[in-house]
Amino acid sequence: MSTIDTKLADLGIVLPEPAAPVANYAPYIIVGNLIYISGQVSIGPDGLITGKLGRDLDVDQGVQAAHACGVNLVAQLKTACDGDLDRVTRVIKLGGFVNCTEDFYDHPKVINGSSDLMVAVFGDIGRHARAAVGSPSLPMNAAVEVDGIFEIK
Repeated sequence: MSTIDTKLADLGIVLPEPAAPVANYAPYIIVGNLIYISGQVSIGPDGLITGKLGRDLDVDQGVQAAHACGVNLVAQLKTACDGDLDRVTRVIKLGGFVNCTEDFYDHPKVINGSSDLMVAVFGDIGRHARAAVGSPSLPMNAAVEVDGIFEIK
């Protein structure tokens, strides 16, 4: 078991089977030592987390949705790394999209659900640049979507 797999187990995180694309795109692309992972929506163990922050969901529920996106990113990353997450040398950037009302302003707090997960799983190499953006809607009415760029060896 890899160091990162052990860390996931210690955190009580079981990676799901990576989601297949729902349209004409690749789940990830590897260019040199970089992996670009397509946006992962807020699918948790109980299914798709839907709704609009500021109307249907509160910030804590949004954080849980973003955490689910982060877990799904790591699942895609593990597949891209041929099962060996110890190949990851840096989480470079996350792009977070929050399905929200026009008067919702806590996008950064919501996307912390993914950011905090990356640091919990990968330690200092999990610290990353990021964007946290509000959106009037997301695919399948997902509450949150997060994409990522990762460096590997």
